[in-house]
Amino acid sequence: MENLHDKRKVYDKSQLIESEIKQNPLEQFRDWFLEANESEMISEANAMAVSTLEEDGCPRTRMVLLKAYTYEGFIFYTNYDSRKGKAIAHNHKACLHFFWPNLERQIIIKANLEKIADNLSDGYFHSRPKGSQLGAAVSPQSQVIPNREFLEEKLKDLEKEYENTEVPRPDNWGGYMAKPYEIEFWQGRPNRLHDRIIYQLEDLDWKISRLAP
Repeated sequence: MENLHDKRKVYDKSQLIESEIKQNPLEQFRDWFLEANESEMISEANAMAVSTLEEDGCPRTRMVLLKAYTYEGFIFYTNYDSRKGKAIAHNHKACLHFFWPNLERQIIIKANLEKIADNLSDGYFHSRPKGSQLGAAVSPQSQVIPNREFLEEKLKDLEKEYENTEVPRPDNWGGYMAKPYEIEFWQGRPNRLHDRIIYQLEDLDWKISRLAP
């Protein structure tokens, strides 16, 4: 067993104080995201963990890519018949998590999820490279398949079928809007006295509090 007791890091790159933060957490997210997206040390600032609650009561977490954010919430796309899609159908609450270690920052978002309009899913689907469109159509996401060749053969068949035509968006593939009701911003600080600012939605207004690290 490897002993990690002495593995330590000093957090000292920035701070998060009440006098400098935005009153709306979506604006604060925008500022942090733009900084992360412009950092040469972060390859995919829009990579986020999405945790859902499965029917056995156990949370399940996976990485997805954020594709849009607005004052209403955060949008990502997936197969509605996947494990995450079935979990969301059973329980519409989820937790999103961004971690940008080079900036010593993380964001934890509790949200209610709902499907976005079909025309929005259509627009994003047809903006993707054709190979990605075919991949979405080919994969019965989260289902057991016999082998890798099963997917590759299906892909070859669809490549021929849609060689000169547009790939239709599968009915079971589209976007979710995660509408937040709680967002926590974490900034690493020296001596483990990290800054934690939490926004909680109460009667359409955001209550701002500081949490102990």
